[in-house]
Amino acid sequence: MKNLCLHFYLGLFGALLFCSCESQVSSGGSVSRAGAARFAQAPPDRPGLGTKWGETRTSRIDWTTFHRADPLHPVAMAAIYYNDEEGIRAMTGAAPWRRGWPLLPPSTESLISIGLKDQSGRFLPGLIVGDRWFVIGEEGRRYSIVIRNKTNLRLEIVLSVDGLDVIDGRKASVSKPGYIMAPHSQLKVEGFRQNMDAVAAFRFSPVRESYAAEKYHNTKNVGIIGVAIFNEAGTNPWTNEEARKRLKANPFSGRFATPPR
Repeated sequence: MKNLCLHFYLGLFGALLFCSCESQVSSGGSVSRAGAARFAQAPPDRPGLGTKWGETRTSRIDWTTFHRADPLHPVAMAAIYYNDEEGIRAMTGAAPWRRGWPLLPPSTESLISIGLKDQSGRFLPGLIVGDRWFVIGEEGRRYSIVIRNKTNLRLEIVLSVDGLDVIDGRKASVSKPGYIMAPHSQLKVEGFRQNMDAVAAFRFSPVRESYAAEKYHNTKNVGIIGVAIFNEAGTNPWTNEEARKRLKANPFSGRFATPPR
């Protein structure tokens, strides 16, 4: 299988979002028919944030070869839930925010760190509730997904945003190719890949303006970022299963030694 290896660096672009509102009020203080009709016909939308198809940014990649140890079963997976502050509070209740790498499930935590950074390079504020990591975004702001390989192995990282694969923009699946990370390297993914040289920036947006809504008219999976991690054939990273096997080992399983063959 051929996969993608990231060689990047990026220029800076800015975008300003403007909006205007208009109302018509009769002399008696009631809303006019024209104003009421416009209000009643406002475009339907879900509350909170999605991720839109943003401006083009330079991000060059090359092909490389990577053979998965298991083609269809990741060695570890994780998810980040994002929304605006009001949405996060509705989802989690009041809790203090913090910036930094989130705590991940044990098998994932031993392999990578993953977080969201804003356009200035700072971690977006987030919080952990139970075993879920929530991150607070702001409409119109650009963000990137930053991953750090904590191992001395090559890893393949398959990423999704709003249920869409970040490389081909279609429905996400762990069977699709991902980005290849060298040992102890860092990967910065800034958008949906347009070609070998550029991406469309990730920008927080109203749900109706999200790439998922505009391209596929489906917002079912808006608000979640997924990561699936594959190890290379011939490598054996630590997993929860292997740790459990070690902890279940019996120190006195027999009586006498016998030859190996």
